[in-house]
Amino acid sequence: MESPRVTSKNPVVVVDDVHVTYKVFGTGKRVGRSIGSWVKRAGLREIHAVTGVSMVVHEGETIGLIGSNGSGKSSLLRAIAGLEPPTKGRIYATSTPSLLGVGAVLLPNLSGEKNIILGALALGFNKKEIESARESIIEFSDLSEHIDLPMRTYSAGMSAKLRFSITASKSHDILIIDEALSVGDKHFQTKAQEKIIQLREEAGTVFLVSHTMSSIEETCTRVLWMDKGKIVRDGNPKEVCDEYTAFMENKNGD
Repeated sequence: MESPRVTSKNPVVVVDDVHVTYKVFGTGKRVGRSIGSWVKRAGLREIHAVTGVSMVVHEGETIGLIGSNGSGKSSLLRAIAGLEPPTKGRIYATSTPSLLGVGAVLLPNLSGEKNIILGALALGFNKKEIESARESIIEFSDLSEHIDLPMRTYSAGMSAKLRFSITASKSHDILIIDEALSVGDKHFQTKAQEKIIQLREEAGTVFLVSHTMSSIEETCTRVLWMDKGKIVRDGNPKEVCDEYTAFMENKNGD
């Protein structure tokens, strides 16, 4: 594994030999090509989502995580956020990380505007701060024409834009963004990238998962490539993204 760039800033997250293992019941093992050709397998199966990951993240860094689906990126971030206790190893952070993912839950029967209020309250805003931030959140989300409609009427992209706009309205010491830049139109993606850079410059540390290499290269200061639960490369965004792209092209060409 390539060593990350040297920085003089203080460490804010330390991941020490972290493993995340899920235990699930096997539904069966396929034994032929025909439909229904399955046999049951008794007992639990262990899924090793993260295997022996160690790293140190410093103040002001924007860490991009890349890798194919199932490589362990989201499981690692959930462990860092405190939502998934490691099966083995330790995670240390100077403050509580805030996780923003496209699956983050808002209330579908409430309007976008009401969800802004709830989301801002969850972020610790008081009533005066919510009033001050509400219009800027609506403007940033590009949803002013739909903000009084129930969230259940929103598309997946519209919902993700609102979630990002709410979370990004506050500076975070440690912000984790899982796939938020893969939704919405190009205009919103550009705004989101600029906002992430602003959050980083306000002395925050950002983790970003995306399958869009251009977003990773333009936004991040350091990139981790994960595969089968392990970090296989850690370093310069362009170098790591180029190597990952070449690897995937060769893999898909086989």
